[in-house]
Amino acid sequence: MQLFKNFCDYTLDDNGVLNSFKLKFEDNYNFGYDVVDEMARLAPDDTALVWTTPDNETKTFTFKDISVLSNKAANVFKANGVKKGDKVILILKRNYEYWYVIPALHKLGAIAIPATNMLTVSDIVYRIKSADIKYAVVTNEGDTASDMLKASEQAPLNKVFVVRKDMENTINLTAEVKAADDTLERIDTKADEPILLYFTSGTTGYPKAVMHNHSYTLAHIVTAAFWQNVQEKGLHLTVAETGWAKASWGKIYGQWLCGCAVMVYDFDAFSPNKLLNIIETFKVTSFCAPPTVYRYFIKSHMEKYDLSSLKHITTAGEALNPQVFEKVFEKTGLKLMEGFGQTESVLMLGNLNGSESKPGSLGKPTPLYDIRIVNDEGEELADNEVGEIVVFPSEKQYGIFMGYCGDEELYKNVWRNGVYHTGDTAYRDEDGYYWYVGRIDDLIKSRGFRVGPFEVENEIVKHPAVIECAVIGVPDKSRGQAIKAVVKLADGYEPSKDLEQDIKHFANSRLASYKHIQLLEFIDEMPKTISGKIKRTTIREEVSE
Repeated sequence: MQLFKNFCDYTLDDNGVLNSFKLKFEDNYNFGYDVVDEMARLAPDDTALVWTTPDNETKTFTFKDISVLSNKAANVFKANGVKKGDKVILILKRNYEYWYVIPALHKLGAIAIPATNMLTVSDIVYRIKSADIKYAVVTNEGDTASDMLKASEQAPLNKVFVVRKDMENTINLTAEVKAADDTLERIDTKADEPILLYFTSGTTGYPKAVMHNHSYTLAHIVTAAFWQNVQEKGLHLTVAETGWAKASWGKIYGQWLCGCAVMVYDFDAFSPNKLLNIIETFKVTSFCAPPTVYRYFIKSHMEKYDLSSLKHITTAGEALNPQVFEKVFEKTGLKLMEGFGQTESVLMLGNLNGSESKPGSLGKPTPLYDIRIVNDEGEELADNEVGEIVVFPSEKQYGIFMGYCGDEELYKNVWRNGVYHTGDTAYRDEDGYYWYVGRIDDLIKSRGFRVGPFEVENEIVKHPAVIECAVIGVPDKSRGQAIKAVVKLADGYEPSKDLEQDIKHFANSRLASYKHIQLLEFIDEMPKTISGKIKRTTIREEVSE
C-alpha cells in the first residue's frame, strides 16, 4: 500500500524523473494516526520492520504490530505524565523499541529528541537544560541508563524509561507496554506543531537544537519515493543509528509512507563484511550509506556477496568520490545516486530516480526547493562559479526546520535577507547539476584562489594506501595559506617519507597547480564529531604545521 499518494500531487517527466511535487494534508495531520494506524487498517499484515543483531536474534513487526505497540506505549507515557508539548530524549541506538516509541510520542503530540548513545553525562546535561527535557527513554545496553540517571541529578527529569530491564529509579518500558491497553483515543494535534528536535553535531560551538513539525514526515516522500526509490513491500536499509537525522531520512517516515519495510541491523562495531552479509541474507532491495561505507565495501571485496536483491543504492553525508562510484558500479551494476540535505531539511539536491547521474555530483534541486548559488553579497552566480547553496522559499516551504530551540537570533541569521543559508558551498554546471566544494569555513584561500577541500581530497583517496583524508589550509607567508593533507592509511601500509612523497606526487599530478599539496601528515585516527564527520577545526588546531 503506497499511502504517500494520498498526501501529494506530483508529475514525472518523459524519463520518469520527478519534476513537480506538492504536498496536501489536513491541518491535524499526524504520522502516528494518519500513516501508522492507517497502514495497519489497510495492510495490517505487511511487514513494517525487520530487526536483527550480530548474534542472529531476529524479530519482524507488521504495521498492525507497530500500531498496537505505539498505542500501548502512548498509554504508558500518558499514565506517567507525558503530555502534548513535553520534550522526551530518546537514546535507543538501533533497538527495535524506537519504531513504536516514536509514533507513540507523535500521537501524544510530545516532542521526541533522538540522540546517540555516544553522549557523555555532560552532553546529556547540556541537552536537558537547553531544551527543557522532561522525560527520557533509553536502551538497557552499556552505561546509557546509568549515565542518564547521573545527568538527571544535575538536570532533573520527571521519569526515565529503560527498555527490557528493571532498574532502580527507572520504569521498565517493555514490561509496562506489555500490560498496557492497546486502544487510544485520538489526541488533537496540528501539522504545524513541533514533533522532532535534533541536536546537530557542529564542528565548532555548542550543538544547535533543530526543530521540525509534523509536515517534515511528509516532505520525506521525496527522499524515499523519488531518490532512494524504495519499493512497495520492499526492504530498505539505511545504515544510520537512530540518534541522527539520517534515521528520519531512511528508517521510518518516507519508507512507511511508500509501504516499504525497514531493515535494522542492531550492531555496535561496524563490520563491512557483516553488513554485506545482512544485505545478502535478508534480500535488501534498496540501500543508503555514506561514501565511506562504500569504500569499505570495495576493500572488503563486495563482489563475493550475492547482492542481486539490490535494485537501487544511494549515498549522502559526505561528497562522493567518482572512483567509488565507478568501483561500485563495476561490482554491482548499480549507479550510486548521490543526494544532499541537512539536519535542518529533507533532500534538497539529488540524482533522482530515472535521471542520468553524474558521478560525484549532488544532482539537481528537488521540486520542493528553489535552490541557487550566491556570493557573499547574496548575488546569484553564473554557472561554474563557486558560492553558497541557498534556498529561496516558496509560499509554504515544507521540509525545512521551523526553528532552533532557544536561539531565535541564530534562526534569523540563517534566514537573513529572506533566504535560507545552508553554509555549504558548491557550483552549478551548465547542465544544472550541483557539485559540492565544502563548508564555508573550510574553504582554503591560496595564492588568491579559493580551493575547496573536497576537490583535493577527491584525488588523494584514489591512492591505494589512503583510506581517509582531510585537507586544510595552514598559514603560509607567500601563499596566504598552504594546502596540507592529513592522511589515515589503509591496512597494510606504514607511514614513511617515501610514501608521503608518493601520495603527494600522485595527487598533485592530477591537480591544477594552485591546488597542489605542499604538506602531508599521517594520522592514526581522524578526529570526528559524534556523528562521524571529520572535524577539520580540530585538525587545524592539533596537527603540526
